[in-house]
Amino acid sequence: MANPGFFERQAHARRNTGVLTALFTTAVTLITLAVCLLGYFITRGEDSYLPFHHWLLSNHGLITAGSVVGLIGIGSMIRWADLAGGGSRVAKMVGARLIEPDTRDSDERQLRNIVEEMAIASGVPVPDLYVMEQEPGINAFVAGYSSGEAIMVVTHGALLQLNRDELQGVVAHEFSHILNGDMRINVRLIALLAGILMIGQIGQFLLRAGFYSSGSRRFRSSSRDSRGQAAMGLIGLALLIIGYVGVFFGRLIQAAVSRQREMLADASSVQFTRNPEGIGGALFKIGMKGGYLDSTSHASDMNHMCFGESARMKFTSMLASHPPIEERINAIQPGLVARLRSRLRDTEPSANLRQDLAGEASTRVSDLVSQVTSPIASASRLSPVAARAPQEPTADRGAPTLSRRVGTVSRQSEAFAIQWLSQLPATFRTLLYTRTGAIQLCYALLVYHLPKTSQTDNLALLPDHPSLAPRQELAQKLIEGLQSLGDGVRFPVLELAMPALRKLDPEERRQLIANVRKLAAADQRISLFELSLISFLERHLGDDAERAVPVQYRKYKPVVTDLERLLGLFARAGTESREQAEKLFHEAMAGFSVRAEKAEVPASVSLKELHQALARLNRLSPLLKPAVIDACAHCVTHDGQVAVKEYELMRLVADQLDSPMPPL
Repeated sequence: MANPGFFERQAHARRNTGVLTALFTTAVTLITLAVCLLGYFITRGEDSYLPFHHWLLSNHGLITAGSVVGLIGIGSMIRWADLAGGGSRVAKMVGARLIEPDTRDSDERQLRNIVEEMAIASGVPVPDLYVMEQEPGINAFVAGYSSGEAIMVVTHGALLQLNRDELQGVVAHEFSHILNGDMRINVRLIALLAGILMIGQIGQFLLRAGFYSSGSRRFRSSSRDSRGQAAMGLIGLALLIIGYVGVFFGRLIQAAVSRQREMLADASSVQFTRNPEGIGGALFKIGMKGGYLDSTSHASDMNHMCFGESARMKFTSMLASHPPIEERINAIQPGLVARLRSRLRDTEPSANLRQDLAGEASTRVSDLVSQVTSPIASASRLSPVAARAPQEPTADRGAPTLSRRVGTVSRQSEAFAIQWLSQLPATFRTLLYTRTGAIQLCYALLVYHLPKTSQTDNLALLPDHPSLAPRQELAQKLIEGLQSLGDGVRFPVLELAMPALRKLDPEERRQLIANVRKLAAADQRISLFELSLISFLERHLGDDAERAVPVQYRKYKPVVTDLERLLGLFARAGTESREQAEKLFHEAMAGFSVRAEKAEVPASVSLKELHQALARLNRLSPLLKPAVIDACAHCVTHDGQVAVKEYELMRLVADQLDSPMPPL
């Protein structure tokens, strides 16, 4: 049976939206009642005969309550619309600078290398990287609505103060948030908090407009104006105090949503890197030096998203979005705090040691890896040995086990990523980091297997354009690199080029996709790889690439036609005769439809039909997606082997279903 860990965590993350909505509704209700209570006392002289619960249903009460709810709703909707741009908009909100793919800064290159290794090992397109240059503290976060459009932001202090192992631990922690589906709820929580805090912000404005203005004009204003301004100031003060109710509930919501996921992400980091001291050392340095974000006014909004606490607050034990640092380190490995403190004592004067992490590691926590691979609510634990050496599935590599690989980083996939990147020619790799080189790569991927004369003829079909026209000399270097590397590198090199391709403006993206379509159709047929390439680019460079995809279907029945198109394509790709294709198609469809035995294999599937089918299948509940992936896998593994073209088709389906698949 397929391990549902990744998909179950995705479903759990989506269910958290319901919890978030309930907490938000409670906060709005209490804030509204508090403001209405203030309004009741202000208008009591006029309606003194009414008790509060009756006043609440009067015109005054209904108008006050409606205004409060409307203001909170408007505040949330404005921020929600503002963050519709996805992770890149969050990065701009906090003033982070995009790290260019071809950066020459040694610290930034080290971060990029670590991120690329983790991305290739997990099957996630390389995220855009940002740095908060004015932040000396150690912190990081990821943002976005899907794994394919994620961005990662790190502070300048993290780049300077963490060694490679520690930075790798932080990156692995953040990748777990990408794979566990945490980013979507994190971004939405920012929008909801903006509405909750709206009343306090209005109170602050009225307070300044009342008391400060009345103080500066007291010699010029009439007594009536002064009293009016003073009353405005008092109302503002009352709203500001009520606003702290919103702040309290905002922090409470952050803590409720974030704490358990941070412990899960820490455990995932240990599983991914098999180096507890990496993330442990990073946490230890945060405990000593802090990770607060002081250069942005949005530090408190981002608290639940960050690797460590980003904002100072009172009542930390109750309202903190993260468990205490020492508790997190102890959970990673018992005794690690003492070892790290002893190591620091050997290299620095004891007077410099912070007391925040004092005390011996006393809590014995085990079974870290099982928290990652079991349902999110599980409290089971493993030994520290298991955390260092996660076990691979022992079953055969047929269809029933392929979905188990989704959203995981194994020892083999990580070793493959490191070795593959080290063997990639430096010049070839550098070209992927430039806009021009990434564009030419898309063209080279479609012509490198053709004779040289056909390569030139096909590239000549593309229209002239200042930045998108084919450049023969540059394309030839990439073609030679692809020919020497082999077919198996096509998807990994495309993922390396994604940060550069994302720098294209919307019109350039549309034109690039049109050019790729034209090259693919040059021989009057679309191969499986060409189909995969076009779909991949449209998925990640299309106009709605960064928008969230809602769950629309919780049963297979509404998408049976889409499944027939998809599995028909896989059945034909994995067999050589129509009889074999029909047999394989019926076997793959058996778990989805009672009419599977009577269904016929679709004779052909157009590119448009495939896109529509995959788009609808992506709206399935996460718990329904593993069966789709395993049915596709049944078609490509029925003969006991997976060809490159079949694996690329599997990667296409997994990518379109927001299910990152590591290399086989």
